[in-house]
Amino acid sequence: MPNTPDTALQLWDISPPVYVGMPVFPGDTPYQQEWVATIGPGCPVNVASITSTPHAGAHADAPLHYAPDGATIGHVDLAPYLGRCRVIHAINCGALIEWRHLEHAISNDLPERVLVRTYQQMPQTQWDAALAGYAADTVERLAARGVRLIGIDTASIDPADSKALPSHQTIRRHDMRVLENLVLDAVPEGDYELIALPLKLVQADASPVRAVLRALPGAYNHRNS
Repeated sequence: MPNTPDTALQLWDISPPVYVGMPVFPGDTPYQQEWVATIGPGCPVNVASITSTPHAGAHADAPLHYAPDGATIGHVDLAPYLGRCRVIHAINCGALIEWRHLEHAISNDLPERVLVRTYQQMPQTQWDAALAGYAADTVERLAARGVRLIGIDTASIDPADSKALPSHQTIRRHDMRVLENLVLDAVPEGDYELIALPLKLVQADASPVRAVLRALPGAYNHRNS
């Protein structure tokens, strides 16, 4: 299903589909679904049971994901997940998003939320072991400019084979929030309202989100990017 704007509501759905067989980070629990009740004689409803990593699809990592004493996703402040954001294109940037890939869109009015597109077309049906992540220095420089949340269209803000997770540790030090697995294929560079609230999972290290962008009248926007 293509992620295109709803012209009536001016919404961009930036969440990939969640389904049985979808790609997940190697070692994570695949999404599975079973029907525990189905409509029929004596049963008026369908009821499903699901088993899944909380990192399936578009998701928000909690500090607990990368810090043993970090907060669970159900206890983090929701404010970073709602508000003005800037989408920046760094398509085919390589293994790491470096500052030079973003500086064309950095300005004094940079919002507190930055989402970066690295794919020409996000692979929604297969795992990408060569996914792009953020360079830790890039995260440091965004934090210095007041950014509270960073997002990306890959499964991780660090390379898939990273063990030190320098970008995750940088957001831990700055108490920043992160969104991963966003679908930004159809979103021009520019400013939008982000709405991507995590579930109140009070014991979990992450939560799926239904991430959407809403157009802002008169906002910075490069339609031809």
